[in-house]
Amino acid sequence: MKNYILLFFTLFFLTTAKSQNHNKAFKSGEWLRYKMSYSGFLRAGTAILEVKEKDFNGKKVFHTKGTGWTSGMIKWFFKVDDKYESIFDRDTIKPYVFKRKIDEGGYKKHRITSFNYTSKKAYIQDFTLQKDTSVAFYNVQDMLSSFYYLRNRDVKNMTKGEEIAIDMFMDSQIYPFKLRFLGRETIKTKFGKVKTMIFRPLVQSGRVFKAQESVTLWITDDANKIPIKMKADLSVGSLRAELEQYKGLANLFAKN
Repeated sequence: MKNYILLFFTLFFLTTAKSQNHNKAFKSGEWLRYKMSYSGFLRAGTAILEVKEKDFNGKKVFHTKGTGWTSGMIKWFFKVDDKYESIFDRDTIKPYVFKRKIDEGGYKKHRITSFNYTSKKAYIQDFTLQKDTSVAFYNVQDMLSSFYYLRNRDVKNMTKGEEIAIDMFMDSQIYPFKLRFLGRETIKTKFGKVKTMIFRPLVQSGRVFKAQESVTLWITDDANKIPIKMKADLSVGSLRAELEQYKGLANLFAKN
């Protein structure tokens, strides 16, 4: 089950059609807290996503942070303590800096990636391996900026089976990442009944991801497009993330 928990946290930070040039889905001060649970009743951990506006090299940017950790019984046999940060352009959402510091069951990684749009190269500082590398890129998103970039896609007229595709930069490699639209559903939540759009993350199989992972994502069918529920079916039981608290939304939270 260790691999499923690790994958679940990774996919969570990725997720949350015509591209928009100006952000309308979120604003500075947005804060989202999620409860992770195993088989719907055993608390497995917590994840928090927050965003603030700041100045960076003379530009207005968003500085986002994502943190996730296991708790309770799960923590005793597989401890996760993950921290992600992304600095990206306020309007275009193109990433400038991405920081990843994780400890997953003793597997540690600490990297800072800087995106240079003049040289079209990403410069990676690996503090764990004490090694610096550079990788050519074109039109990519990092793990955390992907979440906010996808929320600004025009999905109002998507039809069942349609997909959104982006290239995601992670661990010095570029991974094709897709979200497939499965339809709409009104679900019961702690906030009442909420209209949602259902997506399935699709990733290229390889060292980081396994093929055909059964992960389903429900996002609010409103202007915020925040993930309100995520579920991963396992061989035994399931892992689930549900929105627990929120504040600072850019738009009204549409409830049924």
